[in-house]
Amino acid sequence: MAGAERARRLGRRFIMLDNMLVVCGFFLVFPLISLHFVDQLGWAAAAVGLALGVRQLSQQGLGLIGGSLADRFGAKPLIVAGMLLRAAGFAVMAWASHPSILVFSCVLSGLGGMLFDPPRGALIIKLTRPAERNRFYSLLMMQESAAAMLGALIGSWLLAFDFYWVAMGGCVAFVLTALVNAIFLPAYKVAARRTSALAAIRTVLADKPFLVFVLTLSGYYVLCVQIMLLMPVVIKQLAGTAQAVGWMYSLDAMLALCLLYPLARLGERYFSLEARVLAGIALMTLSMAAMAMVNEIVAAFVVLTFFYLGTLITEPAREALLARFAQPEARASYMGMGRMGLALGGLFGYTGGGFLLDNARSLNAPSLPWLALSLIGSLTFMALHRQFFPLFRGFKYRLRLG
Repeated sequence: MAGAERARRLGRRFIMLDNMLVVCGFFLVFPLISLHFVDQLGWAAAAVGLALGVRQLSQQGLGLIGGSLADRFGAKPLIVAGMLLRAAGFAVMAWASHPSILVFSCVLSGLGGMLFDPPRGALIIKLTRPAERNRFYSLLMMQESAAAMLGALIGSWLLAFDFYWVAMGGCVAFVLTALVNAIFLPAYKVAARRTSALAAIRTVLADKPFLVFVLTLSGYYVLCVQIMLLMPVVIKQLAGTAQAVGWMYSLDAMLALCLLYPLARLGERYFSLEARVLAGIALMTLSMAAMAMVNEIVAAFVVLTFFYLGTLITEPAREALLARFAQPEARASYMGMGRMGLALGGLFGYTGGGFLLDNARSLNAPSLPWLALSLIGSLTFMALHRQFFPLFRGFKYRLRLG
């Protein structure tokens, strides 16, 4: 038992190292894509949003395939191959001179994530006990916020030279991460027993309550992805400098480091996971509505603070709810399918956000995107509220019987 616990502890430490490298490499590039291609080069925001949405769809939409392969072959080969494929996508992005090239590079990046993301999520379930999982997700989010800030600051600095160096910096980060995983990651099996890919997929697709929950989360992700599309463009315009994008992620990191763990502990003690998800989405929705009235940088950062607080409340609880559904024989497949809401929400959030931004500019109606997003947030809140209590009472009952 002591040896197994030590192995779990070492595994969790490796996950945190790996997570820091992945998040830093991702945020080094992606927050600056809209800033470079829309704001600097003048490309249509809808075209750039389509590229970002296709990346989201190819990664999370095909996550069930990546997860089923990880259940069959183990985590390590999928993770290493996925990191290298994402590095290739960033290398292509460095030379993007036409929207079609940008779309192709985003597809490569997304397919890489499709391979490495589900097994990484399954490893967290494998290496944590249910009672400690929510706190571990909170620690990961704290680390992610700091790594995102670092990545965005490095990317903003490199953008002052040229976007080529931003994309190549992301490429180097993921090659390094692939090397670390190839050398140090043990050959973990993420499924409790060796399962065929098709059997794992069938297990997930038969779980109807899980699928309903995952698809409803699409509306939540429509709001989340605006941190990559609308927020950087608007913050840069209000501040007059691209460095303000780095300030966004510094704010996120400061809030996460100071409040995420205390909020998670407070939530564990007094509130259900479902209530925390609803409270966070409500706060994010109100923040989107408030952005419609913002016309100067200080007010924008005040609203952004409340939006970030909403994500800090929601994310650990959302991850814990998804993990609670996962069957031991198909852990990675559940984690892969659990990203389907992000795939759909990302696709519609990026393409719809870009379309709304273009129309807001042509109609001189800057509040249009924010009002539309607040409507989506309200509908998502109502749909989840309607699902949660009968759905999760039945789920908890099944857990007690099991």
